[in-house]
Amino acid sequence: MKIKKYIANTMAEGMKKVRAELGVDAVILNSKEITQKGMLGIFKKRKIEIIAALDPQPMINRPVKPLSFPREVELRQDNNKYESAAVLQEIKTLKRMFEANARVNSTFTGDYEVVYRFLLEQELTESVAKDLIGHVIKVQQEVGTEPSVETIINELQKELMNRIHAIHMEQTVKEQQIIHFVGPTGVGKTTTLAKVAAQKMLIEKKKVAFITSDTYRIAAIEQLKTYARILDIPLEVAYQVEDYKNAIEKFSDYDVILVDTAGRNYRDKQYVKELFQPQGKPCKTFIVLALTAKPKDIIDIYQQFEHLPNKEIIFTKIDETRQYGSMVNLMLEKQVNIAYLTNGQDVPEDIFIPTPERISNLIVGGLIDS
Repeated sequence: MKIKKYIANTMAEGMKKVRAELGVDAVILNSKEITQKGMLGIFKKRKIEIIAALDPQPMINRPVKPLSFPREVELRQDNNKYESAAVLQEIKTLKRMFEANARVNSTFTGDYEVVYRFLLEQELTESVAKDLIGHVIKVQQEVGTEPSVETIINELQKELMNRIHAIHMEQTVKEQQIIHFVGPTGVGKTTTLAKVAAQKMLIEKKKVAFITSDTYRIAAIEQLKTYARILDIPLEVAYQVEDYKNAIEKFSDYDVILVDTAGRNYRDKQYVKELFQPQGKPCKTFIVLALTAKPKDIIDIYQQFEHLPNKEIIFTKIDETRQYGSMVNLMLEKQVNIAYLTNGQDVPEDIFIPTPERISNLIVGGLIDS
């Protein structure tokens, strides 16, 4: 067996090197992202390392580790890159490699199995991925023709957008909004609150106020005070529920009140009632989660806050991962909307409202770039 290591700027570039030297029958043993230092040990560059092999003897009934096809870190807006003939050719080549090394007990057959494996690589749960591929198979059986990879992906994206659109909420709110930000430590909750505030002020032209009940962390209060000063937004610190109610009353003429919470006492029904329905006013809850967390951990964390009223999700750190399946898992399995995505530390720039098209493109883009 001939084994060789390749270093490239992108996965696509690396695969071209593999094909050029070893041919389409090459086996990908491993692939990962590495960091190379530039001149004088600085200016680090991200590269893709691929370990490939060519075995003159056919691999018959030999168990092989499922291939891993990482994607480049690139956030894209709504585009239809997958229509490119060059990109489709890349998928077809990867498909041939996959078929040469696939497990005996496949879930689906042919191209369906290839796309299914890519969905799992994007960290969609098996149940969600199977359901989506099952829908595509049913549609194509009704058509009565054998679909190409392009057709499967097009139908997959269309169904994904339809399902997300059924959950996605676009509504104009005329009454006062009281929005609570909850979530585990380390997800960027306070920074995200400031980004949302800037969105509400600069884009929606709303009058915004801050309340923080996160009095357990002095640093959190000081951070929010800094944002309040920069954005010229009034801030009240609520040490007790009574302070919180007084602050709500004080800001009664504001369009939006954003509340930074401590992430405690959410199992206390009386606490939730007083904090999340002050003076009988309707409230919304933004559950802030980091997309870099493990899919199971994301579901577990969400379930801690699942009982809170009128909730939506904000995913942070989407620029720090290549797998976006957790967004789809949560939306489809829990029927909950994603209000915002954040992709950096800058306030107010690094935040946007995800459309069904944008979310599906992140998933499908991961499949295609692989």
